[in-house]
Amino acid sequence: MVEVKNLVKKYGDMLAVDDVSFTAETGEILGFLGPNGAGKSTTMNIITGYISSSSGTVTVDGCEILDDPVGAKSKIGYLPEIPPLYIDMTVRKYLEFMFNLKKVTLPKKEHIDEVCAVTKIKDVQNRIIKHLSKGYKQRVGLAQALLGNPPVIILDEPTVGLDPKQIIEMRSLIKGLGKKHTVILSSHVLSEVQAICDRIIIINRGRLVADSSTSELSQTLSKSNCIVLRVVGAPTGVLSALRAVEGVYRVEKGLRVSDNCYEYEVYSEKDKDPSRAIFYAMAKNNTPIVLMRGNELSLEEAFLKVTKSEPAPKEKGGKR
Repeated sequence: MVEVKNLVKKYGDMLAVDDVSFTAETGEILGFLGPNGAGKSTTMNIITGYISSSSGTVTVDGCEILDDPVGAKSKIGYLPEIPPLYIDMTVRKYLEFMFNLKKVTLPKKEHIDEVCAVTKIKDVQNRIIKHLSKGYKQRVGLAQALLGNPPVIILDEPTVGLDPKQIIEMRSLIKGLGKKHTVILSSHVLSEVQAICDRIIIINRGRLVADSSTSELSQTLSKSNCIVLRVVGAPTGVLSALRAVEGVYRVEKGLRVSDNCYEYEVYSEKDKDPSRAIFYAMAKNNTPIVLMRGNELSLEEAFLKVTKSEPAPKEKGGKR
């Protein structure tokens, strides 16, 4: 488990991270998002112990990063955006070197065999790293992060530069890791986060602006109780029938989709679902529904909404 409490990082008068708190539970894959310059990389560097915070605490599996940095770092497997590989070594020699460097106490041969099997690099373990494809290099980097079976795995842009097949394979590997480890994943590819992560955290201008599951984030930011319809029929009759449905308080006609087919947004009262009543009303009106869906934002739209509307943080002492 990773627990971040009231984390602050200042560079002179600039607040890079402003009172950020969150928890990543065991067995959870947490997506960590933010636009460039938001403080995302700074926060991840503090969690991994690469830089220190100005105030606040980071606890990794019971070890506080400042009080016990060696203990905390020993519980973290880290794959940076550019894997730290010695490209003139073979895969096996590199993993043996990293095993010794990390002072892993597990049986050496058996453990490296296990890590190679998990990351699916057994077939290339005797090849020189510089001759491997980008996808295999990423897997070797992930293998070194898994040495010692750390409870926490932190991955920074793990699929950058991979082809579509390699991306799918890497996503599958990461989802498998989530069964045994706490995984924190940083990525600019929102579809990837949506496909892999159980929960999403968004940081903007140093502040935490969202923390929820993907579906909850979209629902929270979407237009409240709104159903989008595409209906074939004269708009006057459709609007009249929709406004007569119990619980509906507003109907807006949108663009024409095709001949005699228009899109409508139907807003209903809180905690009411008028979709069945709408279906019967349109059937009675002889105006068939060709599409009915909730008006939830996509993850991309939700991300833009929470990062665009957030004001810049004040500097300590009242400066902007």
